[in-house]
Amino acid sequence: MATFTTRTVTTIRREWIVPAAEPWGAPSAEVVKAWQAAEAAYREAHSLPADTPLADNALSLHPTDDAIVISFTTEEPRP
Repeated sequence: MATFTTRTVTTIRREWIVPAAEPWGAPSAEVVKAWQAAEAAYREAHSLPADTPLADNALSLHPTDDAIVISFTTEEPRP
């Protein structure tokens, strides 16, 4: 007889999207604002104080055809 457990997890992906249309791309100031907003949301989601350094892989940066997407994911157990 096998012994195991099971669980269901909900994954939430939060994204901050900065338009970066060719040929100009995204203004660095807008990327910085989005990064700071994502960082604040990450800290809130993980109950981290402002002076705690984030892990290098806490936020992801993905260039797309017409935008720069900054994101992070969280997982929550489902009842």
